[in-house]
Amino acid sequence: MSRVFNFSAGPSMLPLPVLVKAAAEMTDYPGSGMSVMEMSHRSPVYEKIIADAEQLVRSVLAVPDNYKVLFLQGGATTQFSAIPLNLMNGSGKADYVVSGMFSKKSYEEAKRFGDVKVLATSADKNFTYIPTFNVADIRPDADYVHICYNNTIFGSRYPAIPDTGNVTLVADLSSCILSEPIDISRFGLVYAGAQKNMGPSGLTLVIVRDDLIGKARETTPIMLDYKVAADNDSMYNTPPTYAIYVAKLVLEWVRDEIGGLEKMAEINRRKAQKLYDYLDSSKLFSAPVELNSRSIMNVTFVTGNDEIDKKFCKDAEKAGLVNIKGHRSVGGMRASIYNAMPEAGVDKLIEFMKEFEKNV
Repeated sequence: MSRVFNFSAGPSMLPLPVLVKAAAEMTDYPGSGMSVMEMSHRSPVYEKIIADAEQLVRSVLAVPDNYKVLFLQGGATTQFSAIPLNLMNGSGKADYVVSGMFSKKSYEEAKRFGDVKVLATSADKNFTYIPTFNVADIRPDADYVHICYNNTIFGSRYPAIPDTGNVTLVADLSSCILSEPIDISRFGLVYAGAQKNMGPSGLTLVIVRDDLIGKARETTPIMLDYKVAADNDSMYNTPPTYAIYVAKLVLEWVRDEIGGLEKMAEINRRKAQKLYDYLDSSKLFSAPVELNSRSIMNVTFVTGNDEIDKKFCKDAEKAGLVNIKGHRSVGGMRASIYNAMPEAGVDKLIEFMKEFEKNV
């Protein structure tokens, strides 16, 4: 069977050159005589892999020197607990922007640990826009403000990094990491589950400013304490070794084959614009997200008829366009066009949609 165009929101497509290289090194990582899956994480060979992966994160994302790069486990969802346990220990307050399902879940979890306020929300329109706020709306003694930068399920994203004044900004970048340049220095902490745009599931990236480490409350579980992870170079216990290795290959691909995040952003914006241009011209399909909040990673669209939506998803799969069905909370369709989705995949989807619209 030939490879399909996989529009899954996660786990999602990996770059084909990465898969080819990983396959070539599957049974014998160069010079080791074994697979990365088999080698000790304490071995010199693996220590170099994880050290190289960290340096790649730092160079590709232009991470400032006063930030730690942590390779953790438990998915981004575990960070919903780790963040308040580590950071919400000054005033015990935090302000959250609820712009989708994952930001709502992070807010609900943070409420277990302190005084948490909804700073802004777009729930009134089923999260079809990014809510705005002013610095004056933030509690001046809040320990941090939390946002989800790109909303995978609803297909919205921040058009720019919001201003939080003197209050630390924390962001979930799970579905937009590595998609475009982002000024890490504007944040105190960013985190991302790797399985959407950086590698396979099982790895979570956390980039945290040095001064925010070492403030975890005494009851924080050891595996959620950023200081423990930082002091042990992300290897307090066995890390997700193979996922880190594949993420390293993805980072090399972005750097060497794409040419960095500026080039990656150009490609991603072009792919998204093609799809949105068609949706805006279509009489059958429409994009529900407001214009200035549209994601370039997750494009949601609907016909307004559940039966037609179901037929579209079924026919698309037969055409090799898979995992196009929208999340159950939104309905319709969703095309996740992450870094690894080639432009040819978007072109084929648009051509299929045009033909479907003619014949429906």
